[in-house]
Order: sequence, then C-alpha cells, then structure tokens
Amino acid sequence: QVQLVESGGGLVQAGGSLRLSCAASGRTLSNYRMAWFRQAPGKEREFVARITWSGVTTYLTDSVKGRLTISRDNAKNTVYLQMNSLKPEDTAVYYCAAGTARVGVDTTQAYDYWGQGTQVTVSS
Repeated sequence: QVQLVESGGGLVQAGGSLRLSCAASGRTLSNYRMAWFRQAPGKEREFVARITWSGVTTYLTDSVKGRLTISRDNAKNTVYLQMNSLKPEDTAVYYCAAGTARVGVDTTQAYDYWGQGTQVTVSS
C-alpha cells in the first residue's frame, strides 16, 4: 500500500506561484510513475503532468507547458509540482497519483494510489 498526502495549495493571485508537494509513505516510490491530475468544479478529473521513476522523463499537458514543472526526490519519497504564472483557469483540486501501468499513462485508470487532493484557487 502507498499513502499519498498532498500539500502546498492555497489562494494566489493570477501570475503568482505555488509549489505543491506529494509525500508518500507505506512503500517506497521506486518503480512507480507519479502524476498530478486536477479537477475543477463540475468537470472531470484531468491529467496535468507525469514523471518516471528515474525523473529523467517528464510530460505535461499542453495547457500548462512553460508554466508548470514536475520533479521528484526519491530520497524523500516526494513529488513536486512547481506552478508559475498561474491563471484563473488553473483553479482546481490537485491530486497526486502513483501507478505502474505502462499504457494509458495520461488517464486516471493507470494509477493505483491517490492522495486526498489540495485546493488551488487563482483569483483574477
């Protein structure tokens, strides 16, 4: 079992920055692909970013490229999402996820463990 706990969300003005953290416990994150998803009110949960175990390969959805960065510290069993130049449309609950699937890695079905989410609100 893997337990994931997100932190770092909050209220920020447009153009501001936040850094989300996802701390894992119960099992090392070795061999787990990690990802961030988000869910805005009335919308489905959507993929934001993912990173491989080694941290060498990352991928971000087009709407956040150039503004958000995903990284991981395996020694600390923690994954990060650095969010810069935030926009009101980034407002959502952000979820951390861990999985080992090799296909469909931008879908929720590819991830076995989820955190409880952290709210990010960007005011205009």
